[in-house]
Amino acid sequence: MSDVTLTIEKVGFQGDGVTADGVFVSLTLPGETVRAAVPKDGHARLIEVLTPSPERVAPVCPHFTLCGGCSLQHWDMVAYGEWKRGIVGTVLSRAGLETDITPILTTPPATRRRVGLHARQFRQGRTVRTELGYKLRRSWDQVKVEVCPVADPTLVAAIPVLTEIASHLFEHPKSAPILSVTTSDTGLDVDLRGIERSKSGGLSAQARMEIAMIAQSSDIRLARISIADDILYQTHLPSVRFGRATVDLPTGSFLQASPTSEADMVALVKAAVAGARRVADLFCGAGTFTFPLAENASVYAADAAGGAVRALKAAIGRAPGLKPITVEARDLFRAPVVAEEMAGWDAIVFDPPRAGAEAQVGQIARSKVQRVVGVSCNAQTFARDAKILTEAGFQLDRVTPIDQFLWSGHVELVGVFSR
Repeated sequence: MSDVTLTIEKVGFQGDGVTADGVFVSLTLPGETVRAAVPKDGHARLIEVLTPSPERVAPVCPHFTLCGGCSLQHWDMVAYGEWKRGIVGTVLSRAGLETDITPILTTPPATRRRVGLHARQFRQGRTVRTELGYKLRRSWDQVKVEVCPVADPTLVAAIPVLTEIASHLFEHPKSAPILSVTTSDTGLDVDLRGIERSKSGGLSAQARMEIAMIAQSSDIRLARISIADDILYQTHLPSVRFGRATVDLPTGSFLQASPTSEADMVALVKAAVAGARRVADLFCGAGTFTFPLAENASVYAADAAGGAVRALKAAIGRAPGLKPITVEARDLFRAPVVAEEMAGWDAIVFDPPRAGAEAQVGQIARSKVQRVVGVSCNAQTFARDAKILTEAGFQLDRVTPIDQFLWSGHVELVGVFSR
């Protein structure tokens, strides 16, 4: 490995600076001259910025450069936002798709409502110490987290009590606990993963009792602590609002990471299907779009996640003033809604996982539906699915990038199609 002087040409899709020769250098910006150590794999380690970009700014987090969560806190927000918008344009253009890409909608700091905290334990003589943190850059090691400017302050304030809870999760030597923590309207929902089962099953009765006592005596409002479907502690069902509905979340449930970005997505989706009388919400989850859509249209909602579908169904009766909602548990990858079932639908909304919705979009392409809205967390699979629709006669009217994962290389989007 040798030290070399490099000039950064651009920032790549993952948030690393890239030279004209294809050498990646983390934490650099376009136009900068840097000194870096270059290994054979081409991913260099930054040593020093010799000529900084005028767009370089001071990062807001003391963990930046170590923590693997944020990669772009050192970039001016305007330039950073245009870079993310450009990523979407580049991916669509490579797929032969041209459309209006509207200005990016960026979530503010301190609004992320769910985090995954990794726990590890150290032994120093007779002393045992537990730490919670995020993974380091390109490493299985982690950095102890004491502040996090992207996270809801409630999550940061809970780190001490969550650390105390985590100290009881190492009964099995191979356990590598991850605490998936979500804010809800009724308190924090803590789902524990990475805990190896002992010969007697899960956690011991002693560990479960200790965790419950910590939760009960804490000043932090903890609604539920679970390992998959095994409830260790619960005072309330964690719940959130989707439109007019209050939905009780199943264990391990999916939520959009930021309520701000969720509200932006909902507003875009509702505007795109305005005037529709019958709408389908495919990959509906627990009803993020279903309930807001049902304020103006009857909705068919489908998803393979049984817990989310049951939560959606249970919330319907508690939500006032909505149009009829029909809910089905259905694996839309293996058994997509076919074109013939779409007769009478005015619009379709689909919000699939990162893999996209290729099989389902193929059926939408065969249908006579006039309006379609795609919500995506992966620009590449969205472009593939969008190509299927445009080749069947749809027009991609516009795409709005959503910067839900602030200061990362990740970008989401909402795309609107019409016949």
